[in-house]
Amino acid sequence: MRSSSSWTIERFTPGRVDADGAILVAKIIMNDRTEIAVFGGGCFWCTEAVFEQLDGVISVLPGYAGGTLKNPTYRQVCTGKTGHAEVVRVEYDPTRVPYRNLLTVFFATHDPTSLNRQGADVGTEYRSAVFYATEDQKQQAYAYIEELNGSDPRGNPIVTEVSPLEVFYPAEDYHREYFSNNSELPYCQFVIVPKLAKLHKNFRDLLKSARPDASSKTPTID
Repeated sequence: MRSSSSWTIERFTPGRVDADGAILVAKIIMNDRTEIAVFGGGCFWCTEAVFEQLDGVISVLPGYAGGTLKNPTYRQVCTGKTGHAEVVRVEYDPTRVPYRNLLTVFFATHDPTSLNRQGADVGTEYRSAVFYATEDQKQQAYAYIEELNGSDPRGNPIVTEVSPLEVFYPAEDYHREYFSNNSELPYCQFVIVPKLAKLHKNFRDLLKSARPDASSKTPTID
């Protein structure tokens, strides 16, 4: 997992990282150049793999947000009783990838009209959600949803939750870089690879691989 070596707390009321590892990222800016966004789009293995591809994204961390249980485990979240959603915390450079672009990719790579479900993954932990860290993110999220409503060919409305980000709990280590480390597994092949194929087809210009100076290869998608 790519990550910054340290956090600086600026521009917002100081946040904290407590002894249990809960990060109050709603009030943390990584440094003067990067910002934080948090999205829930079903299984965080999928969402992590998608956002890691985008140019301007510095790091992606899977975790949990939106619930009431402190320091939840994956097993607890999967019961659907904690109120938490599986999410990813995206650190990004807004001069290279505006928040609007993150929203565009987010809504295009999952089904925002499906309530508490993405494919075979069913439960409130798989709900579509935007957890905003700033007032501007909130306004942009609502405006984008308003644009999308009515665009579904089936006539289904957008059901994405838009809520303030209060506490983000990092997921267990084995969830990090899940697709990169387990790309041969059936779930990755049948669920994640098609999402990445769609991403590469529709948003090629937004990818790290599109940079003229790109030195690292993204996963090959046939």
